Amino acid sequence: MIEKMVLGAKNALEVVLTLKKDENVLVVTDKEKEEIGRAFLKASESLGAKTEIYILPEEKRPLEEIPLELLPLLEEKDVILNVFKGIAEETPFRIKLIKKEVSLKARVGHCPGITVEMMTEGPMTADYKRIAEDVKGLIEKFRDAKSVHIRAPAGTNIKLNIEDREFDTDVWIEKGKFGNLPAGEIWCAPVEDGANGLIVVDGSIGDVGQVTAPLKIEVEKGKIVEITSGNKDLEKRIKALVAVDEYGSVVGELGIGLNPRARLVGNLLEDEKAGGTAHIAFGNNLEMPGGKNPSKTHRDFLFYKPTMVVTYKDGRKRTVMVEGKVL
Repeated sequence: MIEKMVLGAKNALEVVLTLKKDENVLVVTDKEKEEIGRAFLKASESLGAKTEIYILPEEKRPLEEIPLELLPLLEEKDVILNVFKGIAEETPFRIKLIKKEVSLKARVGHCPGITVEMMTEGPMTADYKRIAEDVKGLIEKFRDAKSVHIRAPAGTNIKLNIEDREFDTDVWIEKGKFGNLPAGEIWCAPVEDGANGLIVVDGSIGDVGQVTAPLKIEVEKGKIVEITSGNKDLEKRIKALVAVDEYGSVVGELGIGLNPRARLVGNLLEDEKAGGTAHIAFGNNLEMPGGKNPSKTHRDFLFYKPTMVVTYKDGRKRTVMVEGKVL
């Protein structure tokens, strides 16, 4: 099993993170994901990199701050891999960690909640070079866009202002940037006060998992105004998670999945990469092109089979996706 995980890790390190011989790598892991962390360690060493590993202190979880002993290890690293379990209440810590890592100009592979199955059978085994070509094509379709109108079978009907907000991707991770592993999506930071409509979540929620009953999120001028669900416990938890600060309920991201090996498993780290899905997040987007949301949290909400109609700056309209299929 470890050999198959090493192959998945090597695939991402070579293609997505473009790891080179003699570069410096740090793997940040924890007890639960240590086996996967060590697979990245072995893959990195097999490519000739100088690699260290750090295990997060379990007795202090959920973490709020970056452990003091970790800070010096982040210095002078070309590639950093965050390989630990995903805890919803730890989102503020993860945002602080990513900000620190990219400020040090590392190329960051961020994978909270990654599983053995993702490494050996799912999205980490994908042909990332092929996905990169699909990504380039779809990003081109959003060039000079002013807004996008999104509908989905479960009831999502929302319009987002994306004028002058470039799309980015995790399929290639450059110096001073981060992306998720598994990779396979594109995203942008919508204009923070330019989202209006309804999101009906029939897929997954970041760090929470697959919904047992649809979650409805009503949005006005970029901000959540109402959350409802037949699952009242879920409704209550999501209301608390987006109320961490005043910007936690302000739109932060539009993401589109493009990885054909990604499956719908209830773990958003994989689900959001799956072809035929899209997600809208609320909270921090400062690391995205043009993003201005400074929240200390970030929560993704996924729905299936989106249809997207783009309106361009010159007034043209174009349907770029129908029920999850890119045209």
